[in-house]
Amino acid sequence: MKFSASSADLLKKIQIASGAIGTNTVVPILEDFLFQVEGNDLTISATDLETSITTHMEVIAESGGEVAIPGRILVDTLKALPEQPVTIDVDNDRFAIEITSSYGKYKLSGDNPEDFPTIPIPDGTEKVTVSAHLMQEAISKTVFATSTDELRLAMTGVYVQLDFSKIIFVATDAHKLVRYAFSGLDSDISTSFILPKKSLTLLKSALPQNGSIDVSFNKSNAFFSFEDHELVCRLIDAQYPNYKAVIPTENPNQMTVVRQDLLQSLKRIAIYANKTTNQVVLNIDEGSLTIEAQDLDFSNEATEQLTCQYAGEPLTIGFNARFLIDMLNVLDTDEIVFHMSTSNKAGIILPTEEPEDEELLMLVMPVMLSR
Repeated sequence: MKFSASSADLLKKIQIASGAIGTNTVVPILEDFLFQVEGNDLTISATDLETSITTHMEVIAESGGEVAIPGRILVDTLKALPEQPVTIDVDNDRFAIEITSSYGKYKLSGDNPEDFPTIPIPDGTEKVTVSAHLMQEAISKTVFATSTDELRLAMTGVYVQLDFSKIIFVATDAHKLVRYAFSGLDSDISTSFILPKKSLTLLKSALPQNGSIDVSFNKSNAFFSFEDHELVCRLIDAQYPNYKAVIPTENPNQMTVVRQDLLQSLKRIAIYANKTTNQVVLNIDEGSLTIEAQDLDFSNEATEQLTCQYAGEPLTIGFNARFLIDMLNVLDTDEIVFHMSTSNKAGIILPTEEPEDEELLMLVMPVMLSR
């Protein structure tokens, strides 16, 4: 196998694929890229057995073949080279690899491509096509709310519910919850599945700003295809909790506040909060929001006051500042609305403005007041 390509173009492709290479892998072959050349098409694959990424690029090939190339040394070599043509020559019998640049030659040992795991292919799948931009929005607005608790396996991923022309994304860690939905799909499918956080994070970084993405799925895997890339991930096999049950329906107290003002205030006040609970206390009355935090162990205390629009009874409620900051960071409207009932029930955060076909709801559980 022998081919030539731009070092910068090749680096860009393998950096996309490299996200699927796990750290501290037990099986050495999982630290490799699988290179396959057929005609003038180079296919680059990487996998950690849960998530697989395949990407394609056009090269100038003298001969075809396939080889597994150690990932770290290849990435480091291409990073260290300025943009220029490079030639990769592989002995198809011994899997010895020689990389030639204008500076010199670099030799390394490859691995038998037959040892590389087989990447799942779409089989018995259903498919929908969605906007790449909306998929990015869905991932950005939900993935941060997933759990890291492996004992709650379902919550470590994002729940996706296809309801014909509408698709709903839900993430929760039992302390906060985000539901994001958009409609307008050309679909007659009604189903649901759970996507792993790592796969979605890799997908978001590889997605284009424009265009569309084909999403296929069966009972075991989801397949994402766009431009020259394919990402495959194993679905999380678990029952997602009934998230609708925790969303309060009666919320008579409503506060509208400028998002950036609240976000910056929380960042300052949180410095003085207890580092275990991160509790900040909101004292809300007509036209006035007072934010307080204290850490009695160190005699730290801070208070700020903001203007707001408020309809309801005076309310004092505590929240984890870090959760509020995370939520406000992914919102992009000038103002947000808090819907609340009592100090011991969840608060709902909604944007004041939304695109016509999109819906976003964020829920945060209160921290019990410690005073």
